[in-house]
Amino acid sequence: MSYKIVYTGESEQDLINIYRYIAINLSAPETAKRQADRIMNAIRDLNELPLRYKLYHAEPWRSEGLRVLPVDNYLVFYIAIKEEKTVAIIRIMYGGRNIESQLSNIEIV
Repeated sequence: MSYKIVYTGESEQDLINIYRYIAINLSAPETAKRQADRIMNAIRDLNELPLRYKLYHAEPWRSEGLRVLPVDNYLVFYIAIKEEKTVAIIRIMYGGRNIESQLSNIEIV
């Protein structure tokens, strides 16, 4: 059973910001491309068995079904909607950030 992957506007912008930060601020455009590719490939693999990654530990996100996919130093937050066979990518962020502060600004699908 294959799931459809959908990105929120915030998660799309997160990916763009990650790329820009590495390419421009760190002056490493090839590294930025490889990092973005690794993130997108990991997300693409969620189309099969999206429930294999753990639920986020804190409430209210855990009760909402928010899961975490680690990719290098980044975390992909997503929700698998079984009834619709859809994986909604909610946010993509650097793991060293204040995660709960960043998640408090989102609405769960």
